[in-house]
Amino acid sequence: MWRRCASYMLLMYGERRRFPFASGSSGRDRPASARGSEKAPRKIAILWYSVFTFLCGFAQNFQQLFILRGLHGLGFGGEWATGAVLMGEVIRDKYRGRGVGFVQTGAAFGPGLAALVYAGLYAVLPEAIAWRVLFAVGILPGVLVLWIRRSIPESQAFQGRDGGARPGITQLFSAFRGPYLWLTIKVSLMVMGAQGGVWSVGFWMATYLRTERHLTATGTGLYVAVQQLGALIGFLCGAYLADAIGRKATFMISAIATIIMVLVYLYVPVGNTGLLLLGIPLNTAILMKFAPMGPFMTELYPTNIRGTGQGFCYNAGRAIGSVFMTAIGFATAVMPLGTAIALFSTLAHGLMIVMLLLLPETRGRAIAGLDAEAPGAAPYPSRAAVGRS
Repeated sequence: MWRRCASYMLLMYGERRRFPFASGSSGRDRPASARGSEKAPRKIAILWYSVFTFLCGFAQNFQQLFILRGLHGLGFGGEWATGAVLMGEVIRDKYRGRGVGFVQTGAAFGPGLAALVYAGLYAVLPEAIAWRVLFAVGILPGVLVLWIRRSIPESQAFQGRDGGARPGITQLFSAFRGPYLWLTIKVSLMVMGAQGGVWSVGFWMATYLRTERHLTATGTGLYVAVQQLGALIGFLCGAYLADAIGRKATFMISAIATIIMVLVYLYVPVGNTGLLLLGIPLNTAILMKFAPMGPFMTELYPTNIRGTGQGFCYNAGRAIGSVFMTAIGFATAVMPLGTAIALFSTLAHGLMIVMLLLLPETRGRAIAGLDAEAPGAAPYPSRAAVGRS
């Protein structure tokens, strides 16, 4: 089981590595499939956003870059939807938080390396060329990702569906039927708050460091790279706490700690060295919430709609959550950038906390039992997750 986790961690590293530091996610992610097949959509999604990451380097104006980043986002949304569900199904119920959280650490190594590449390129190339080369470099890990994919089998829970009917176009709306409608809305809003809070800080941090703290591009890249150490610690802490104290308690700790650390980071008078060190606990608090995100949603939906429900909640929340970072840009017309970041990050995490109060705890929940409890009985037979014995 842990060898498979290691493969997935490398996979996550490769995927996150393709997000150049020069731009945030487009927020236009969409699920690539409703789980009719897992491997094919993943490969298509990886190739899709690898190619469009590369093409971003050839954009001649903002409109072209906006469109290319939007198309890139479609691929990433499809990859997360299928990959996160598969990982949640192959880890036994008792260790799902730690297993998926361990995989999530790959998302700390990728941006950390990207930030170092960003600093290096901007140090040796003119700014007008450096960002284009950065996008071009981002396509390289795609080869590694596709190679790793070849050795990853389907989950047994998914294979158990082979004897039943295949999902059609109506499967896209399955997460909005019956008792799942309000569940999907609440989870989407929770993710909206989580993603909005993260992007309010992450998307604008480089600008804040360069305009408010007057760091150079190279210095900014170093700060962001060091902050990924905090991200790594956050993923590991979140993975452990998700199984130790529960998914909801881990979310709550992360949200409250993020609100506090953002205020400390922006308003406590410290020098550049102190700011560099504060980035570690800041990102620990921010990223802790994402370790239990996948397991939490996996444990909310039965197998026959898990891909649709989990994919929609995460990517719709991610897309709608972009309104918080967009609002910061408009707010800077009437307030300092640091104040805008603190305000909208706090509002986003406040939304996350409210939605969490309305959602159930899922720690230790057997996903096989969700199929038996599904209204009308699950149309596809379920099997035990790998590693259950």
